Amino acid sequence: MNKEAILEKINEILVDEFEVDAEVISPESNLKDTLGLDSLDYVDLVVSIEANFGVKLGEADFVGIATFQDFYNLIETKIQNKN
Repeated sequence: MNKEAILEKINEILVDEFEVDAEVISPESNLKDTLGLDSLDYVDLVVSIEANFGVKLGEADFVGIATFQDFYNLIETKIQNKN
């Protein structure tokens, strides 16, 4: 899966799971603020990403994740390290 496909799939998950408009998702936007995430939403996000990409995410993975780009980079790195 290439970087573009990963980004598109993540955005699709975010739009479907968190009912946000795709237009508000941009690499420099704040992930938590844009999606209105609370602690339960993070659990839903982790479950969705794990189910769709076959990677494991832990609480420590989210340290330093502020923007969508940070999140994209995290998932891409997890996928690369899985192979």
